[in-house]
Amino acid sequence: MKQQKLVTQSELAAASANAHKILKELDRIMIGRSDLHRMVLIGIMSRGHILLEGLPGVGKTALIKCLGELLSLQFSRVQFTPDLMPGDILGAHILQQTQSGQREMTFQPGPIFTNILLADEINRASPKTQSALLEAMQEKSVTLLGTTRKLPSPFFVLASQNPIELEGTYPLPEAQLDRFMFKLEVKSADIATLREIIFSRRHGEPPAAGFNVSAAELESLFDVMNRIYLPGAVAEYIARLVNASNPTASDASRKVQEFVQYGASPRAAIAVAETARGVALLAGRPSVGFEDVREVFVPALNHRVLLNYKARFEGITTTALLEELKKSIKETDLGLSDELIVESEG
Repeated sequence: MKQQKLVTQSELAAASANAHKILKELDRIMIGRSDLHRMVLIGIMSRGHILLEGLPGVGKTALIKCLGELLSLQFSRVQFTPDLMPGDILGAHILQQTQSGQREMTFQPGPIFTNILLADEINRASPKTQSALLEAMQEKSVTLLGTTRKLPSPFFVLASQNPIELEGTYPLPEAQLDRFMFKLEVKSADIATLREIIFSRRHGEPPAAGFNVSAAELESLFDVMNRIYLPGAVAEYIARLVNASNPTASDASRKVQEFVQYGASPRAAIAVAETARGVALLAGRPSVGFEDVREVFVPALNHRVLLNYKARFEGITTTALLEELKKSIKETDLGLSDELIVESEG
């Protein structure tokens, strides 16, 4: 495969300015969560799916709708409930009569044929319905009755779930969690933010977006993201971090061996590498640094590393364990030369 052209400084400056413009508008419309907005935008620029976890009323749905409006993308919302069926999401074939009087099966697309799909309270649907998203999230397509149909591009699933309610919910299986690039916690607002919301958000309505990013500008942003350079030493650092999350790894810490049941998959390493490019882009850098990896490591792995019963009994959280793991792995390994790890295309 032909090696991809590296991004130029002018292209990088334009893309970084555009990304910061989107971020600033998100901060204006959705008050008080700049860090969350930053991670959501990084996930979107990386063309990944995002799982938002938070209590009702903290603005998960409003954030996703605002993002769809800013990016001029088609938006669909599906409220997941126990009686929701796969056909309610994917679409179905119905029998219709043609002008010639014949009857034929016609496909009626479901709400998944969109750019941004909000899967609201995704853990309330049955496993059968949850699994309807698996092909769409991984392959950006839907197969029904032997026919595969491509979804619009770009395509994102932004799902929400309530962390406290257990009755009437179905926890997402590990295979589906692994398809989310990030799992982000949406916390309650602080006093200053609540005060500003009370004064400026009558009836809870956020202000309209002040501008829209065109399709061409969005594609240009994706293109620059793809061409952010990942040095060999940084790729090695990502590999060692992800590998160290597995209890069977040779360099796994004592805590990982004791409290982790299953470590992160190779898809986690890909997620860290891709989203680290987004951090570099926002910083206006043409290549990924170690600090970029550290910023996205926990959001990319906190839903992929599964703790055992002993960890739950002792009150150890996945986030705390990953933060400790991140500090324990050195950026460079003695004996490793960056020249020996050459990034290539294909």
